[in-house]
Amino acid sequence: MSPMSPQGFTFRPLDPLQDAELLHRWVTHPKAAYWMMQDARLEDVERAYMEIAADEHQHALLGLDGDGVPVFLMEYYDPRHRELVGLYEPSPGDIGMHFLTPATEAPVHGFTRAVITAVMARLFEDPAVARVVVEPDVSNTAVHALNETVGFVPEREIRKPEKKALLSFCTREQFLTATATTAATAVSS
Repeated sequence: MSPMSPQGFTFRPLDPLQDAELLHRWVTHPKAAYWMMQDARLEDVERAYMEIAADEHQHALLGLDGDGVPVFLMEYYDPRHRELVGLYEPSPGDIGMHFLTPATEAPVHGFTRAVITAVMARLFEDPAVARVVVEPDVSNTAVHALNETVGFVPEREIRKPEKKALLSFCTREQFLTATATTAATAVSS
């Protein structure tokens, strides 16, 4: 178990078999369309996360609330070996990231921003991480805006086999500046 993030979340490694039913509900929900697993069967989800668990270049964690209940999914990967191979020139200290907040009956204002902030803080806990790389679908304007709130800067569109993506980067300094500005704005409002 990792230490509690400033947002009140902890992280634990995802168990592909134990967590498959939960993940299946999350990734097949219509609001998770950008996760591209809408038609996945339970076995497909198990298999996908077993592959990630067995891969030294990819990792999946569940974000837990203060009661230890899973409330989001975080994946991170080495872009020199997964996802972005041949699509950009990785710099030392680059790490790729995906996150998913499940659809809820009653959305909580600020929850997704708290999640991405916790995910980024977790990644930057590793002193070897200098920059986070994301490649969301170009049409996912909501996530582009959210990424900007934590310091991501879009670089260019790229073509992946499954989508046209917006390659964006966030350095440790950009993250710290953006989240300090967000915190200062929240205090002054």
